[in-house]
Amino acid sequence: MKTKNIMIVGVGGQGTLLTSRILGGITMQAGYDVKLSEVHGMAQRGGSVVTFVRFGDKVAEPIVEAGQADVLIAFERLEALRYAHFLKEDGVLIINDQRIDPMPVVIGATEYPENIIENLSKKFKVIQVDAINEAKRLGNTKTFNIIILGIAAQHMNFTKEEWLKVIENTVPPKTIDINKQAFEAGYNLQTLS
Repeated sequence: MKTKNIMIVGVGGQGTLLTSRILGGITMQAGYDVKLSEVHGMAQRGGSVVTFVRFGDKVAEPIVEAGQADVLIAFERLEALRYAHFLKEDGVLIINDQRIDPMPVVIGATEYPENIIENLSKKFKVIQVDAINEAKRLGNTKTFNIIILGIAAQHMNFTKEEWLKVIENTVPPKTIDINKQAFEAGYNLQTLS
């Protein structure tokens, strides 16, 4: 199998690292060579976080080069804009329609860009979702990242049961049920691209 490149971008505290561990887990379970890397930012609340998951028959390095990501999962609009250049021409960009102002915007040094999703849609195949709202329906907004993972899973060749097993083995035990519900909500969500 040719190497697949998945990039997950977000803001610290959004579950970027947990999501990459689940992706790494399902690809390892399927027998692929897998490389994971957090290459930019700090996994602390507020900082930009970027993780790469690369899998295939043989993966030499964990870093995805610009223009090589098959799937870019963005947990926040500005992070999607910031890293969209990593996506292949025929790649899929999944964007959580959420705005989190970075410090330069908060202190008034710059403005948050307008029409991010609309502008990205002109160049890329974009799937937009309000995962926070979907997570509210489940009663736990912290699961929005797993909802987005469920959407991404629609574009990957693993069964729903395989995903649920990896989620069960990866998330904290007391959160297994809600995370499974969140994954199924995303997996079953009809998305427009």
